[in-house]
Amino acid sequence: MGKKILVTSALPYANGSIHLGHVLEAVQTDIWVRFQKLVGNECYFFCADDTHGTPIMIAAKKMGKTPEDLIGEVQKEHYKDLTAFFVEYDNYYTTNSEENRVYSESIYLTLKKNGHIATRNIEQSFCEHDNMFLPDRFIKGTCPKCGAKDQYGDSCEVCGTSYSPKDLKDSHCALCGTTPVLKESKHLFFKLQDFQDRLKTWMETGNRLQEGAQKKLQEWFGSGLQEWDISRDGPYFGFAIPEEENKFFYVWLDAPIGYMASSLNFFKSEQKFNEFWKDGKGEIVHFIGKDILYFHGLFWPAMLMGAGFQTPEQLNVHGFLTVNGEKMSKSRGTFINASTFTRYLDPEHFRFYMACRLGNGMEDVDISFDDFVSRVNSDLIGNLVNLVSRVSTSILDKLDRKLGFLTPEGKTLLDELLAKENEIKDAYQNRNYSKVMREITSLGDKVNKYVNDYAPWNLIKTDAEKAREVVTVSSNCAKILFTYLAPVTPVISEEIRKLYNLDSLDFANIRKPLEDITLAPYAMLSKRVEEKNIQAMIQDTKDAYEKAQKETKLETVKAEAPKEVTESGTITIDELAKVELRVGLIREANHVEGADKLLNVKVDLGEKGIKNVFAGIKSSYTPEDLIGKKVVVVANLKPRQMKFGLSEAMLLASGKDKTLSLFVPDRNAEPGDLLK
Repeated sequence: MGKKILVTSALPYANGSIHLGHVLEAVQTDIWVRFQKLVGNECYFFCADDTHGTPIMIAAKKMGKTPEDLIGEVQKEHYKDLTAFFVEYDNYYTTNSEENRVYSESIYLTLKKNGHIATRNIEQSFCEHDNMFLPDRFIKGTCPKCGAKDQYGDSCEVCGTSYSPKDLKDSHCALCGTTPVLKESKHLFFKLQDFQDRLKTWMETGNRLQEGAQKKLQEWFGSGLQEWDISRDGPYFGFAIPEEENKFFYVWLDAPIGYMASSLNFFKSEQKFNEFWKDGKGEIVHFIGKDILYFHGLFWPAMLMGAGFQTPEQLNVHGFLTVNGEKMSKSRGTFINASTFTRYLDPEHFRFYMACRLGNGMEDVDISFDDFVSRVNSDLIGNLVNLVSRVSTSILDKLDRKLGFLTPEGKTLLDELLAKENEIKDAYQNRNYSKVMREITSLGDKVNKYVNDYAPWNLIKTDAEKAREVVTVSSNCAKILFTYLAPVTPVISEEIRKLYNLDSLDFANIRKPLEDITLAPYAMLSKRVEEKNIQAMIQDTKDAYEKAQKETKLETVKAEAPKEVTESGTITIDELAKVELRVGLIREANHVEGADKLLNVKVDLGEKGIKNVFAGIKSSYTPEDLIGKKVVVVANLKPRQMKFGLSEAMLLASGKDKTLSLFVPDRNAEPGDLLK
């Protein structure tokens, strides 16, 4: 009897499109699940959209939709994009479900009954401009540990530190840029420290975590585990907390419960559900990115322990996806959405390349497009696909598409391939896909050498039966190689199954020879990657980014336009009086990394202080030109949170790109002087 395994990948958040980083994890998980099924295990793959939280609520409001309508549309888009990469879910669900609500409430009430929930008033960030308490992800500032700027209010994406929003330096509302104030509010806390010893034992048992993941979690144990705030004040899109007023579950409480909800929705049976989540008759395996290790490695298992459910058997953690050695960038065209990729390239090629790059550690995974072209065209097409196509087309047609029998020499070559079966299985099991690919391509080289040595395209002219022998051996070898490769390239492997008229292509039948049979007509397995398609994909991504930037600027201009405009297009004197123009002295100027048009300047406005400004004047000025220059500044402009930081004012200039001229004051104007 095989194992029973329930597998999940992390839940994509429902406020954005699926990009290649999401696809990396989905593909990594899908390869492992397909392998489990090929070796005869009873394996299920569940996922869902993560749908709750203030970001969803605000995004829906901006679009004039209900949150429910928005997440329904996004779920369909997410499922379409992920399955386009041949990711085969048993169920792709939503966290905004009745199953999830029931289990969220049940787990919470059990924790509360068992004394693991605390209540106390806390000081919480409140935006007076937007009149709301700010969730962690709507506060940005400087990390208190490493000093990284533009970080969220709950954790730093640079150093991985988790903290309270109160500890964030230079904090500001991510919606409007204003500095939040602190107000008291009653909150509920999960006593994570109650489970410190049990969590440590869980973490160190068996092969539950990679070494790097375990070391990272150890850092939090060193300082002692802290209580976890699990409540949020309304307005909030999520599940209301039972026995409380205007309090909602923090999204990270009900999000992982979505794994349970998705599986129950699929099984339709509490008995089958309990085999995995209650009775321990099956294993639970999670695949996640290293950015959410804290939640899955501490909070989630502790919640399960406290509520009497089974904890995960494995927590498989991967790194981020980088492109050409750098963080994915929209401006450079490398922050590629899944739908953009599939318009230009074969998604099975992405699966193959990711398998070549994925080990079983937490290291970041890099996609170099030059290497992508080389590996796909050389290893997949030139080596493995070509091995089939070169003997299964015209040569086999001349042999009535019939195979002969294996010779002792042929059986020796097959035995060499089959000798790697256990090694390849172990590598799959341990998620060391790059080793699997090295072994397969190495075996492919040996088979291609055999074919080249005998050259059946020449033999067919002089010794048809010898040519049949070579084709028979190479076809049997291809069957073995594409069985090994089936978890990675399911579409190509399915075409191989059809070609050889097999009922299935799996490890149970890998040693059964193909002899004295007639093959089906050959169908194209895969095409080479065209460099022009990659360039078109990158340009498409750049164009989409620039279009979005223009639309954002247009929305900002509309939002900040004077309200009292006459029919002639003029403004009133009262409106003009609202614009505060002052003399500014540029004290500091620098380039902005990753920005094509911006310079970052520090402008001294006298008693008004020094303002940070991002100005689109790089085409006409160098930082050296600006230092010490007096300029005209819109000093009371509403601060704007940009990708590179907070811009607090605006420099006035005239002219077009590359011929811009800054407005400069005449005579003895001093920093801070008001223009009249």
